[in-house]
Amino acid sequence: MRQRAPGGSRTMDPATPRAAGLAGVVFAVLLAASIVLIRISLPAGAGAEQVTVAPDRRAALDTAVELVPFAGIAFLWFMGALREHTGDAEDRFFATVFLGSGLVFVACLFGAAAAGWTVLTADQPQDFGRHFAYTLLTTYGMRMGAVFVIAASTIGHRLGAFPRALSLGGYMVGLVLLGVSSSVPWSELVFPAWALAISLYVLRTSRHRRG
Repeated sequence: MRQRAPGGSRTMDPATPRAAGLAGVVFAVLLAASIVLIRISLPAGAGAEQVTVAPDRRAALDTAVELVPFAGIAFLWFMGALREHTGDAEDRFFATVFLGSGLVFVACLFGAAAAGWTVLTADQPQDFGRHFAYTLLTTYGMRMGAVFVIAASTIGHRLGAFPRALSLGGYMVGLVLLGVSSSVPWSELVFPAWALAISLYVLRTSRHRRG
């Protein structure tokens, strides 16, 4: 529980950085697993001519779709814990961008999963549904992820919460997601990789503070 320090300023609950780190690790692993399973099951992505999925790959695709909601839940926890970690010192502008882009990303993630599940369960799958799922995830979702990464990196840099190298890495990840994620297969994996790097850093620093 977060307490108030003398003078009315708030001190941080020691469990908050750990919660942010653990939630980020869970999100990174689940999202990366979903992306890999989808890419393996549908190698040609939205550009393939047929919608049907080979029986031996259907189970992998079903697993990917089922993992997405849990990845979204972990991301919401990760986002909330990071925002709590910044506390009263956060910049309102970047905090608003951070929160808004994160929520839109989760909405796109859930929408893409729902569209993919509809294609899988339909008696006569339509190519439109798969195009919609891929576009929502790789074009709109990942661009919102890019905005989230850039906003989080800016907040972390301004508050001194992230080292310079980690902040610069976040800007590079944001540029990749903005520019090439919809056209270069597997490039969307840089998002969970960034979340994993941030989470491991938060866990490491929180452990040092306890020590």
